[in-house]
Amino acid sequence: MSGGAHEYRVHLAWTGNTGSGTRDYRSYERAHELQTSGKPVIPASSDPAFRGDGARYNPEELLVASLSSCHMLWYLHLASDAGIVVTAYRDDPVGVMRENADGSGEFVDVLLRPTVTTRQGTDAAAAAALHGRAHALCFIARSVNFPVRCDASLEIESETNATR
Repeated sequence: MSGGAHEYRVHLAWTGNTGSGTRDYRSYERAHELQTSGKPVIPASSDPAFRGDGARYNPEELLVASLSSCHMLWYLHLASDAGIVVTAYRDDPVGVMRENADGSGEFVDVLLRPTVTTRQGTDAAAAAALHGRAHALCFIARSVNFPVRCDASLEIESETNATR
C-alpha cells in the first residue's frame, strides 16, 4: 500500500420536511439519504430515542458498522498475507454512547466481537494475533477518541464443513 491522501465524498439529502420545515422540534422528520456516486442509497435517520425512524440506519449504527467493517477488512488482508485461510467471518459489535445533560453525547466504548472461521491446521495463536495488528492499522479505529476493544473468537472448520 502506498501513502498519500484519499478523499471520500458522500451526498446527504434531508428528506424529512413534512411541509412546515423545522417550524418546531416535532414538525419535521429526521429522515435523510446518504449516497455516493454509483452506489445504492442508504436510508438514514436519527436514533428513535431522538425522534428518528427505527427502520433506517442512524449515524451511531453506521459508526459502529464502520469500525467493524474496517477491522474485518484489515484482518482478512493480514490473514491472506500470513497464509491463514479464513473461510467465514462475522461480528456482532456493540457501541456505547453516553448522553450528557446538555443533550450532547459521545461514544465511550465499542466492543468488536468477531468470530473467525479458518481451515484445519491453522495456528490459532497466529490467527488471534492478527486482531491486534488489524486494530493498529484500521483507519477508522485510529481516528476515534474512544476505546475500541476486540473480543475475538476462532472456529476451526471440521472435516465435514471443509468438504462442502
